[in-house]
Amino acid sequence: MIFTEYLARLTSSFTPIVGYFQQQDYLAIDLSVENEELKRIDLTSPEAMQQYIQDQLAHSAKKVAFGGYLEKRNLYKRSEHFSAVTTDERNIHIGMDIWAPADTSIQSPLEGKIHSFQNNINFGDYGPTIILEHLVQGIQFYTLYGHLSLASLDELKVGQQVEKGQKIAELGAPKINGDYAPHLHFQVIKNMQQKTGDYPGVCSKNNLVFYAENCPDPNILLKIIP
Repeated sequence: MIFTEYLARLTSSFTPIVGYFQQQDYLAIDLSVENEELKRIDLTSPEAMQQYIQDQLAHSAKKVAFGGYLEKRNLYKRSEHFSAVTTDERNIHIGMDIWAPADTSIQSPLEGKIHSFQNNINFGDYGPTIILEHLVQGIQFYTLYGHLSLASLDELKVGQQVEKGQKIAELGAPKINGDYAPHLHFQVIKNMQQKTGDYPGVCSKNNLVFYAENCPDPNILLKIIP
């Protein structure tokens, strides 16, 4: 079975993982290089980005913003973490971002267990990160949760069981989450490639074919857009 078809069958409808927002509360937001409005925003400032997102939500009468899968962004230019000495710049986002206030709860969309966790402290990185391992219908895969609070990592143990809908973390503030406006980076990963506590969430154009296949659109699972 094609993995995306399998993933789609794991949930039958909208599946919340950030707070207790309803499907109608979500606004798709564009942070790509094509968004002319972002040229007037200080992308180095998490406060400026948060204000931009809040303005978009207020204008649309929505409560939470989402988007970003395979989105090419200028946002990462501010961090050497994403820039190589060659032209192989990493600027294509291969997860989904869900923008909500710091301390908002994060729930697991599926049953699983703690695969790994760590605080990825590079500037512009994930900050506190949790990776869950899932085994459903004999197929193993992983979900990654980045930009969390430090407290989210307290008392975690590798192999610890997690139930569907169980709170596993909270969103972190900019000083903790890699210096971003508060949001969740959520990513589905087929093969962890023996990595623990971390996995690329941004790739270069040269590696896009591999990462798009290994990290399919999270909306297939969450169904924010039916």
